[in-house]
Amino acid sequence: MSQTEPTQLLLQSNKTDTMQVRSRDGDKIGSVYAMMVNKRTGHTLYAVLTIGGFLGMGRAYYPLPFSLLQFDPVNDTYIVTIDRRVLEGGPSWAANPPEFDQAYADRVSKYYDVAGEDLSLG
Repeated sequence: MSQTEPTQLLLQSNKTDTMQVRSRDGDKIGSVYAMMVNKRTGHTLYAVLTIGGFLGMGRAYYPLPFSLLQFDPVNDTYIVTIDRRVLEGGPSWAANPPEFDQAYADRVSKYYDVAGEDLSLG
């Protein structure tokens, strides 16, 4: 009997930094780098935001539960519904992205205190 690797349940859909993200006060924070979509349900669970950098250098990436974003159709932008300092203190990476498995998803959810929401990948 052979063991198989667990199936990755999130599909990354890259947005290539075209969707702007702003704070509740209207200040530019960054942009959406990717959306993490549950393959089974088709629901977007996380948005990966890119913040900072210049010409692609020095960027940092922040996974955020999608429920903490609000779409503004008038300005075609997303609004982060939490304080920017909370976002910038959260899980992130600069060069090597982590494996976005259930353990990492749980870490992100716990940091943002959204464990009560259905962010399970299973």
